[in-house]
Amino acid sequence: MSSIEMSKAAFVAVDWGTSSFRAWLMAADGTELAESRGPEGMLQCATSGFAPVLRDHLRKLGGPADLPVLICGMAGARQGWVEAPYLQTPTRLDALHAGAICVETEGDVRILPGLAQARADQPDVMRGEETQLFGVTEPGFSGIVCIPGTHSKWIRVEADAVVAFATYMTGELFAVISQHSILMHAVEPDAAPAEDGASFRAGLASALSSPASLTSALFRLRAAQLLGFEPRSEGAARLSGLLIGSEIADARMRFGSDLPLRLIGAGRLGRLYREALAASGFTVNECDAELASRQGLIKAARQIWGARF
Repeated sequence: MSSIEMSKAAFVAVDWGTSSFRAWLMAADGTELAESRGPEGMLQCATSGFAPVLRDHLRKLGGPADLPVLICGMAGARQGWVEAPYLQTPTRLDALHAGAICVETEGDVRILPGLAQARADQPDVMRGEETQLFGVTEPGFSGIVCIPGTHSKWIRVEADAVVAFATYMTGELFAVISQHSILMHAVEPDAAPAEDGASFRAGLASALSSPASLTSALFRLRAAQLLGFEPRSEGAARLSGLLIGSEIADARMRFGSDLPLRLIGAGRLGRLYREALAASGFTVNECDAELASRQGLIKAARQIWGARF
């Protein structure tokens, strides 16, 4: 990086997940000057330490030593570096910066809070997704946002405020069912869900039309193979369709399908959800997940360190 580019550096944005670390050296105008990423997520750092990992990545980025650092994600969890208490819904997305906590370490390092839905009938939490939301919603936005993943999030936003959300363990269930249940014999080892195809669409349609029969449909997946109606090579696609369809069916009932929907996705999973949502009657506006994180961190940083921007 040239000295001219170095002089533009304003802060470091960090998305610290459960099993991954991503950092970007950012200019005041939102330009990404450098990036550093690795597998040192919360689970690894809980034993090895967070500060050394951050210092190592800051050296790799090569920015000035006194740059402030803003972190979102699992570094602020109870098992993380320092707990950043949840903000409770309903809460405005542009209030995230007010809940940022300072870490007692070298320099100005802050962690953004997560969000909590503190309702006895529908308790829920998120950490990291709130920053992505902030990144892709413009002032006055109202609608539904879907963020697929190991634990998919569906969020209802009204005039910039998160008013309700729900988490679906769809990705984790796919892993558990395909590796630790009778359906391990129905899914090819290390199989990834198909991006399209008849089996995926059939599983999706089955779950959308009868979501309450999911557990029966899961067993039929195995029975269909035993009786020669479907090959094992199609098992991952059908299983994915059934689980994603069940998620969408419940979310559609909970949040409706008549509001604008933002899909914050990436790669194969993002494409899979885009197809499933379109087949379910949603009009989809897709946003890249990594870009959403960076944009949310930039917005929050400008609120915290306004003079630098």
